[in-house]
Amino acid sequence: MYAFRKPFTAATYEQVADWGFALDYKIALVLAQVAGYALSKLIGIKLISELPAARRAAAIMGLVSLSWLALLAFAVVPVPYNVLALFVNGLPLGLIWGLVFGYLEGRRSSELLGAMLCASFILSSGVVKSVGVWLMTQGGVAEMWMPAATGALFFPLLAVSVWGLSRLPPPDADDERERTRRAPMPRPQRAALFRAYAPGLVALVLAYVLFTAFRDFRDNFTAELWAALGSAGVASVFTTSEWPVALLSLAALAAIMLVRDNVRATLLMHAIIAAGALLIGGATLALQLEWLGPMGWMVLSGAGLYIAYTPFNAMLFDRLIAAGQRVGTAGFLIYVADASGYAASVALLLYRNFAAPELDWLAFAIRCAYATSLIGLLFVGAAAVYFRRKWREGAPAGVLSAAHDAAAAHGARSRH
Repeated sequence: MYAFRKPFTAATYEQVADWGFALDYKIALVLAQVAGYALSKLIGIKLISELPAARRAAAIMGLVSLSWLALLAFAVVPVPYNVLALFVNGLPLGLIWGLVFGYLEGRRSSELLGAMLCASFILSSGVVKSVGVWLMTQGGVAEMWMPAATGALFFPLLAVSVWGLSRLPPPDADDERERTRRAPMPRPQRAALFRAYAPGLVALVLAYVLFTAFRDFRDNFTAELWAALGSAGVASVFTTSEWPVALLSLAALAAIMLVRDNVRATLLMHAIIAAGALLIGGATLALQLEWLGPMGWMVLSGAGLYIAYTPFNAMLFDRLIAAGQRVGTAGFLIYVADASGYAASVALLLYRNFAAPELDWLAFAIRCAYATSLIGLLFVGAAAVYFRRKWREGAPAGVLSAAHDAAAAHGARSRH
């Protein structure tokens, strides 16, 4: 999917500098795609939580194909009208994550599978940009045609991957016993779940807003950041800087699978997110003190960002659903958070273009890193305190007591 979403960001579009608008052309492209992505997250709150499993594969192929047609339109339609093609491109792609994670949630191995999935999108972002730069520099593909060309290269792999996902068996009885049964969630169930954990969820969503905005900025303007750091036009840096990030994130998050207790696992993920936030700020300070070079900063700040960001996309809400012993889907909470996060991405880009145009890309990224680190740490800490009190001090009237009673009843029926 990333081959249809991210390659356009590998180009700088300097030849379109005078396109008749106060907004930078590339920022306009990013805003258009993010706006489509954000709208799709709002749609996904209902669609992803209610879609039957049997329709996922066809939905993935259809939505990605629609996004590729939008990339063809981007190449064919003249500036400035082709900006709208990026909006159409982002609209279907925003639904893909929830469809894919629907195959993986609710399993005892969900942390490992989710960590692999998250590691893949960290690495994918760098790989497809490297492919895009290679197509332009070695293949002679024009900037406007490069996104569609990159997507076309990945269609066969997309088809094989979706077929493989569709062959996965559903969670078994042991999975459902440990992680609760997963099923579509109608509106009353969604409202009841949010009300049950509203203070903690609001704090988590606010933290995720910061992580998403900074992550999206870093991802969309990596080319500009590397240029500011002295590595403009080098295709390999996109992948070289991202594979250590993917490995570090994979190792940190997959290890949670060893924690069987859902409450402990959820609180541990809060601690991991907080550690990631600290690493963002610490690596940035080290860069300014010249203790780290450009590659070291991109790797460590990226690792901190993704260690903080990726749990929200998979295992955090999966375990939270399991800890509360509620039948439902983690996709609902993921899309509530995503809808807020991508709205913040739009706000950050508008701020960069109109309120802070005098700052170079690197200086702006450093400011964002410090704000994300400090404020994100505050919100995650507040959420951890809330959930710890609710689940630990709420017994016997709380969720844990209900889960214990249900387990005892199940055991009694089994013995009978």
